[in-house]
Formats: sequence, structure tokens, C-alpha cells
Amino acid sequence: MRNESDSPGVLVWPPLLYGGALLLGLGLHILVPLGSMPRGPSRLAGIALLVAGAALARWGKRTMQRAGTNIHPSQPALALVDEGPFRFTRNPLYLALTIVYAGVALLTPAIWPLVLLIPVLWLMQWGVVRREERYLEWKFGEVYLAYQRRVRRWL
Repeated sequence: MRNESDSPGVLVWPPLLYGGALLLGLGLHILVPLGSMPRGPSRLAGIALLVAGAALARWGKRTMQRAGTNIHPSQPALALVDEGPFRFTRNPLYLALTIVYAGVALLTPAIWPLVLLIPVLWLMQWGVVRREERYLEWKFGEVYLAYQRRVRRWL
């Protein structure tokens, strides 16, 4: 694969995708409610997920900064990061976005945002993750392929 711009060419900036889907889900909850989840348990779970997702995002961002590589997916990868949370998942920042999204959805406690998480994850896989994987394979070759064999994509 030849990459003229030295970037993975993702279709959408992941925070925009998750944020847009969350807003759409909350809007649908107001216009066409599917019901709600029990407030007490969903709020506790939502807070726990929000805290866990934020901590994972911070850990992943700091690890990438220490490695000296770009965080934004439209910029070139300057290093292959395999430390910190990248030892457990190849996509800790996207996993963190998913966890935070689920946490916010449970805090509301609307069902629509959780329903929309399914197409969000499909779009992430197809329009972001696969493109990044092809790009990283092109950029880092066998080193990245070995990392892929060693570390799971999500969990």
C-alpha cells in the first residue's frame, strides 16, 4: 500500500463520531423514547464507566505523548507504541471513547444511545480501525504485524 499523505485516511475523527451519535441518541430519546433504564443502577454503572474510560484515555494519551507520536489519526504515526495500555489493546483510546460513551448513555439513562453504539462500533471498525491497521502495516511492516499477533485489537 502506498500512502501519499502519510496518514491512515480515516473517514471520521472518532470523538466526532461518538459525540454525534450520542447527541442523536439523546435527541431520539426525547422525540421517540424507547423507555429508560432504572435510574439508580444505571447511574452507578454510568459513573463507574465514565471514570474508567477517562482514566484509560488519559493513560493512552500520555503513553503516546511519551513515545513522541501524534495522537490525532489524520497526522503521521511517528512511532509504534506498545507500552502502557497498548500492551493490552491496540486501540486504548477508542476503547476509552466507547467506555465513556456507554457511561454517559447510562447516566442519562436513555436506551437510544446504547442502540446507536452498534453502528458506531461498526463505523469505527470499518472507517477508522481497519484503515489505521493498513497504514501501520505499511509504515512499520513486520514490527507492526508482530505487534498485531501479540496484542488484541480491542480486548
